[in-house]
Amino acid sequence: MKVLVLGGPNLNLLGNREPEIYGTDTLKDIENWVNGLFSQKGIQSDWFQSNSESELIDKIQSAKANGYDSIVINPAGLTHSSVSLHDALRSFDGKKIEVHLSNTYKREEFRKIKITSSASDGVVEGFGKKSYAMAFHYLSELS
Repeated sequence: MKVLVLGGPNLNLLGNREPEIYGTDTLKDIENWVNGLFSQKGIQSDWFQSNSESELIDKIQSAKANGYDSIVINPAGLTHSSVSLHDALRSFDGKKIEVHLSNTYKREEFRKIKITSSASDGVVEGFGKKSYAMAFHYLSELS
């Protein structure tokens, strides 16, 4: 199984930005940890982070042509605002899992509205980096 993992705006700051909310691991730390857990289960993953909505949309639109079976996405703040990202996710016919490090329902009111979530097969949130592992565990059960 080939999985595209997408990270949205500000995830490049993980490890430094609000560690009390997002933890002290960088996105690269999380990538290495998840790959260590799931590479033996036949899951190949490619990770891409961008602060640009258009770059994320381009990656989603080309995912199937590039051989990806599934997408794991942390749209970050775009989850609350991007109809375009939602529509791009709907165009991908493979499995899509949305992840969030924090429990957005315990935060500001605006974070409780998730535009992109309805385009995904499931959402895992509130477990820190383990949210990614839970998404990968689900995908490993499918292969």
